[in-house]
Amino acid sequence: MKSTFSKKNYIILTVGTLLIALGYLLMIGGGSEDPNVFSESIFDFQRITLAPMVCLAGFVTIVIAIMWRPKNVSTENVK
Repeated sequence: MKSTFSKKNYIILTVGTLLIALGYLLMIGGGSEDPNVFSESIFDFQRITLAPMVCLAGFVTIVIAIMWRPKNVSTENVK
C-alpha cells in the first residue's frame, strides 16, 4: 500500500511545525509582574516582527510539505 506522503513530505511538515512552535515561543513574555505597571517590552522587535515572520514561514513550509510531489523517474524507454 502506497502512502500519499513520502518521507521527505513528513520531514518538511515537521520542520514547518517546529517553526510555528518557535514563533509562538518567541512571542512569550514581555509582561510585567505587577498588572498596574505598563511594560514597554511587549513592543520589542522579537514579539512584533520576528515571531510573526517565523510563524508565517512555518505555515508556508507546511503548505509546501502538503503540495510537494516527488519527481517520477521512469525507467521505461519511450519509442
